[in-house]
Order: sequence, then C-alpha cells, then structure tokens
Amino acid sequence: MPTTIAKSPTTTTMMKMRAMRALVNWSDGPRLATTTRYVLASVAMTRNSGLRDTDPLPDAATAALGGRSVVLVGLMGVGKTSIGRRLAARLGLPFRDADAEIELAAGCSIAEIFERFGEHEFREGERRVIRRLLAGEPLVLATGGGAYMDRETRATIRREAVSVWMRAKLATLLRRVSGRTNRPLLNGRNPGEVLEKLIAERHPFYAEADIAVDCSDEPPDNTTAKVFAAIESWRPARRLSLSLSTGSYDVVVGKGLLARAGALLAPVLPQKRAVVVTDDLVAPLHLQTLLDGLAAVAIEARTITVRHGEASKGLATYSSVVGQLLDHRVERKTAVIALGGGVVGDLAGFAAATTLRGLPFVQIPTTLLAQVDSSVGGKTGINTSHGKNLLGAFHQPRMVLADTETLATLPPRELAAGYAEIAKAGLIGDGAFFSWCEANGAAVIGGDADAQAEAVLRACAFKAQVVGDDEREEKPNDGRALLNLGHTFGHALEAELGYGKILHGEAVAVGIGLAFQLSARLGFCNPADPVRVMRHFSEVGLPSEIAMLNRRISGARLIQHMRRDKKVQDGTLKFVLARGIGQAFTSSDVPADAVEALLRDAGCVD
Repeated sequence: MPTTIAKSPTTTTMMKMRAMRALVNWSDGPRLATTTRYVLASVAMTRNSGLRDTDPLPDAATAALGGRSVVLVGLMGVGKTSIGRRLAARLGLPFRDADAEIELAAGCSIAEIFERFGEHEFREGERRVIRRLLAGEPLVLATGGGAYMDRETRATIRREAVSVWMRAKLATLLRRVSGRTNRPLLNGRNPGEVLEKLIAERHPFYAEADIAVDCSDEPPDNTTAKVFAAIESWRPARRLSLSLSTGSYDVVVGKGLLARAGALLAPVLPQKRAVVVTDDLVAPLHLQTLLDGLAAVAIEARTITVRHGEASKGLATYSSVVGQLLDHRVERKTAVIALGGGVVGDLAGFAAATTLRGLPFVQIPTTLLAQVDSSVGGKTGINTSHGKNLLGAFHQPRMVLADTETLATLPPRELAAGYAEIAKAGLIGDGAFFSWCEANGAAVIGGDADAQAEAVLRACAFKAQVVGDDEREEKPNDGRALLNLGHTFGHALEAELGYGKILHGEAVAVGIGLAFQLSARLGFCNPADPVRVMRHFSEVGLPSEIAMLNRRISGARLIQHMRRDKKVQDGTLKFVLARGIGQAFTSSDVPADAVEALLRDAGCVD
C-alpha cells in the first residue's frame, strides 16, 4: 500500500507562491512575439489560433479604431472568444483570449487558479496580462466576464482600445453555459441564479463600454457581422482637456452624449449618486434621456426643476435649489449635474460650490451659448439688483458634456445668440478662426450639424487655452479678462433693458461692435475692422449696434451700470479693446469722454 505524504502548510504556501510567481513574471515579461510558437502549439491556447494575416483593415474600420485595439467584454457564454476570433480575421488583426493567456502563464486552468488561490489573486494576474497585451500592437482581445469590473482595467481599456459590450439575455446565456464545468463561478451552484445576479452586478459596468451589441442565438458569423458593422459606424466623441493648477477635466463634444452620460461620467464621479438641476423647458426635451443614461451605469439621480429664464438666476431660486439639495440628503461626494443653458449652469454651479462647502459638479449645456462659453472655465454665479454675476464662485466641473444633438431643439434666435460667443473667440486671438466664422457662420446658425460641432470644438479649445493660463482671472493685463470682449458694454445693456429682454449673446454682439468702434476711435485698429465685425454680425441675424435694438437707451445709465461691473478696479473701468481682428488686449486708461461720445454717436440719449 503506497505511503501518503501530507503536505505541510509551508510546502503548500511555497507551491502557491511558485505558481503565482510564474503568472506574475509572465504577465510582466516579454511581448507576445516571444511566446507565439507556444501559443499555437498549446492545447490550452487553441482559443488564440486566429493569428493569421488577412486583408488590411477596411477604411471605415480603420478610421473608427484609430490604430487602437478592440476589446470584447460581457458575461460568460456570450461568445466573446468565438466572435473575437472571427472578428480578428475580418479586421486583419491578431486575436488573444485573456483567460487563455492566464492559463498558459499559470500552467493550469482558470478553475484551478480559483480553487488554489482565490479570485483576488486571479484578478491581480488578469489585470497585468490585459495591461501588457494592450501595450503592444493593435489586436482583438476577448476578456473574462469579471475583467471589466476592475476600475484599473477599465481605465486601461478606455485609454488603449475600443471596447465592445456583447450583451445577451439571460435565457440565451443559460442555454450556452448549462452543463459546462469550466466556469468556476457556476460550479456547485444554480446557473440561472448566478447569471441573474451577475447581470445585476456587472451590466452597469459593461455599460461603460464604447459600443454595445445585442447578441442572440443566431449563427456566429451573423453576430460577427453585427459587431463589425457597429465598429465601422462608431465615431468617438471629440475631447479637449482643460489643464489647471488644481487639476484637469475634459470637455466632450459630440452626438448622443446624453444617452451615454452615465458611461462618460462614471470614471470621474466619486459616488454613484447625483442631483440633476434643469429647467421647465429643457426637462421635457432631454431630462429622461439623461436619466436613462445615468441609470444604465447604476447612477442614482434625483431632479430639481426651476423656471426657465434669467429671472431664476437670483437669490430666491438659488436658496430654493440649495434647500432641495439638502432635502435630498446630498453628501460631499454627491454630484450636481446642470442640464440646460447658461442660467441653469451658473445657478447649479454656484449651488454646488456653496453647498457643504463644495460638491462635485458636471456641466451638460443644451444651448449653443452655454456649450461654447459659460459651461467651460468654472465661473458660476447669480445676479443681484446691483448687476449681473455679482454673487458667485470659481468652481470647476468634473466634466463638460456638449451634446450637439440638443442644438436641434433651439430656435434660430437662441442659436444666433450663442454664435456671438463663437465669433468672439476668433476676434480675441485667432483671426483665421474669425475668417472661418465669416465663411461658416450662416451654416452654424442654420443648423448644419458638422459646422456646429466644429464651431463648438474650436471655440472651446480657444477658451480652454485662455482659462488654463489664467484660471481665476488674476493677471493684471490680458489673460482670462480677454474673454470679456464686448461684455462691459453687453452687461450694461442687459442691466438697463432687463435680464431676459435681450439675450446675452445679442448684448455681447452689440458690445463687441462698440468695443471695436472704440478701439478704432482711439487709434488702436484700422477703421475697417469694426465695419467688418459689425457687417458679419448683421449677416447672421445678430444686432450689431445700439440702433438695431429699437429702444430708447440712456448713455449715462449705461455708464452707471458699467461702473458697478465686477471688472472695475480701484474705481476705474477696464475695457477689452483690439489692435485688429484676433488681437485683443485689456486697457484701464480709456478716457471717459471717449466712451460717452461713442455711446452718444451710437444713438444713446443723455
């Protein structure tokens, strides 16, 4: 009778350590080229046999992937390996299966790794394997069902690849996994109950993937064709990174961002709780789409709805919003999401800045004006009886989502008002962009989606550059103050005519015209420049001079409003003037009589 030798705890531990060391060393070791011969020869690695050269990537797929890998995520049984192999052949890319790579590294099956070392050790090795695979040349990678649950792995995939969630119903998955013995999470358990629990736990994380494709019991080639078509048609949103001394955040511009808001925001929110602040005009149009997008990744959201219009940007509504936030029992990690135009963004941002000494904040602007101006840069605030934005705070958002599809719901007047801030960017510091505006401004206001997206992106890029250099408007000259081109006059017009009676962008357009006229009178720019600027604003349907407002306006009262402007320093008015198109600068020594004469000649009464 053979003698049985019991392993001591020390011996068992050493064996575990040697096996796991093999996994760690391999996962951090040489690239795939050094192991290919073993992959193809290994019975355990037959799932990686789709490593062959095929035709080059089709043009549409090449553009969509942008040189990145494709990572398939989803629950066990959805077909990631079989579809991945076919997809790789069609794309002309190598294929790898993360589970198979781990089995080769450890010298045993996934089930054995779970049994010997537990899930935690398995996930450690899995994380390193995926990171190494994606650091190499583009490929198609099938991941295990739990891989995408890991925050670090999701970040790696987000950075290096295009992720595809292969989504299937419970009944489909159950048919595919029943009777299998190579699924550690199913061993000794009821497969239906396990899968149902996994769907509830994992689907909110899978929803962060770039693309989702529904899979059924159809033939694998059909599913592959669906995944391929989804990749071909996928277009990533465009991103700008705004870097500040206190951190950074992205401005995301594109179509359909409301529906994907949860997937985009989940990586940057400290808690899966949020309060959405919106108004009674925007809510019926866009609120449910946003809430559905948040719910897809299990972000619990409450809502606060205010009355639309500039009148809500005051102390009374601010107090109401803060009270409702506290009623919702917000915590310091609960995000405030502003869904609406500039009024909602400024109001919600100020409430977020001051509630519990600061809550995480997200801007989702739905007007052209808000997308290119107020949502970017961290300025928040409300109006008082003394003037516009006199009570406020700098409070940077965690992210800005500019969904250009929301612009389709705006009336032409709102689009034109927002366009004034776009043209302003070119007039401040980018003459070539203003020339682009002259050629494309009518298309932007007319609803051309491509022109609108380009305009939003370029205007935001310009503002991000300026804000990044002077976040809190502290430079004595130029800096962020340049963004106030036209605003000294514009804010005075708003205060005099009544907030909401003239749109902010309309007032800014008139103010820019006045600023260029004043610059020409003082000899700073060519007299042809204000003519060019005002002509362009008129051509796109914006008021370009005071006379076009058809109101009796007192020049003396406008100057009084200007002197209460927050940009006044030591009692001296500060103007943004121009030496030409794209050559703005700040000045504090503008003669008062020059301003009075300008307003008088523009049609103001004493």
